[in-house]
Amino acid sequence: MFQLAARCEICGKGRASGSNVSHSARHTKRIFAVNLQKATITVDGITRQVRACTRCLRTLNKVRS
Repeated sequence: MFQLAARCEICGKGRASGSNVSHSARHTKRIFAVNLQKATITVDGITRQVRACTRCLRTLNKVRS
């Protein structure tokens, strides 16, 4: 079974890499995951379900109001 890429279908934002930094300043690799939500949006009169990041959902709510 394959896993879908953790990527926003609207803006294309994906996961980012960085470092955990301990109190003693040691760096270890970590992943910053994207906060994806399933949302139903209407584009050109067609309703479809997308996986969008929360930033895009906030922007869509702002544009529609």
